[in-house]
Amino acid sequence: QVQFVETGGGLVQPGGSLRLSCAFSGVILHGATLAWYRQAPGKERETVARVYWRGETSYTESVKGRFTISRDNGKNTIYLQMNDLKPEDTAVYYCNTHPRPQRSWGQGTQVTVSS
Repeated sequence: QVQFVETGGGLVQPGGSLRLSCAFSGVILHGATLAWYRQAPGKERETVARVYWRGETSYTESVKGRFTISRDNGKNTIYLQMNDLKPEDTAVYYCNTHPRPQRSWGQGTQVTVSS
């Protein structure tokens, strides 16, 4: 069973930065794409960014140019560098495989952008 542990969230002012980390354990199929997802109150979970096995990346339009996803396959960890944060980025952030997430999700990490 795969387990995900997300860390790095917090309270930040608009325009600020945060770096999220996700450590995963268990069996991840070689070549798996990993992603950061987020869920804001009252909204459905959305895919924020994806990173493919060899490092290619893809982002949802609202975070392009502000967020950077990366992975360290040797450490079983992915990262999300978030710059120029906006109040609409407020959500709980999760990591998981993509496009078919594992059944078990981590606890997520709360990101709150507010002045």
